[in-house]
Amino acid sequence: MSARSRAVLGAAALALAAAPLAAQSQRQTAVLAGGCFWGMQYVFEHVTGVTRVVAGFSGGAAGTAAYETVSGGETGHAESVQITFDPSVVSYESLLDVFFTVAHDPTELNRQGPDVGPQYRSAIFFADTSQQRIAQAVIHRLARSGAFGRPIVTQVVPLTGFYRAEAYHQDYAQRNPTDPYIAYNDLPKAQVLKDRFPQLYREPIRLAASSD
Repeated sequence: MSARSRAVLGAAALALAAAPLAAQSQRQTAVLAGGCFWGMQYVFEHVTGVTRVVAGFSGGAAGTAAYETVSGGETGHAESVQITFDPSVVSYESLLDVFFTVAHDPTELNRQGPDVGPQYRSAIFFADTSQQRIAQAVIHRLARSGAFGRPIVTQVVPLTGFYRAEAYHQDYAQRNPTDPYIAYNDLPKAQVLKDRFPQLYREPIRLAASSD
C-alpha cells in the first residue's frame, strides 16, 4: 500500500471515529419545571428527537438538592427535567410548545393539580440568550392567542445548576403505570401529545437509566 493510500485510509478512519463525537456535540439540553417531575419526564420520553430525560432539581443550591429537602418548599428548587435533544430533529421551540400545551398548565401559580408549593412551579431555566429569547417569544405568542384564558405565570430564569434526583424517581411513570397518581395525572398526557403533535409522538423508550 502506498503512503498516499495509507494517508487516505487513515483520514477516513479518523472521520468515522469523529462522527459519533460530532453527533453528540450537536445535542442540546433544555431544563424545564412544570409540577411533579414524574409526569414531565413521561411526556418528554414520548417526543421524537429527545435522546435523554432526567428528573431532578433546579433553582436552588447543590447542598439542598434532595427530594425530602426540596419537598419542604423552602430550598428555591423546582422539580425539573433535563431534556437532551437533537435540534436537527426537534427544535427547542417545539419542546416548549409541548411543555406549555401538553406537559402542564402554565397558568397555575406554585402548584400543578394536586401538588402545591413553589417546588411545583412552572419555570424555564434557560442556558443561553437564544433559549431565553425563544422562551419569551413562545410565551408572547401563546398569551396573544388567548390559548389559556388566564395569564401565563411561567418563570423564565437563568439556569444555575441541574441536580439529578434519586434513582427511584427516574422513569417512575413508565415503571409504575398502575400507580393511581400516574394513571390519573400523567398517562393521559401521552394521548394528548399524540393528538396535538402527531409528528412528534413516538412510543417511549427509557431514557434515564437509574444507574447512570
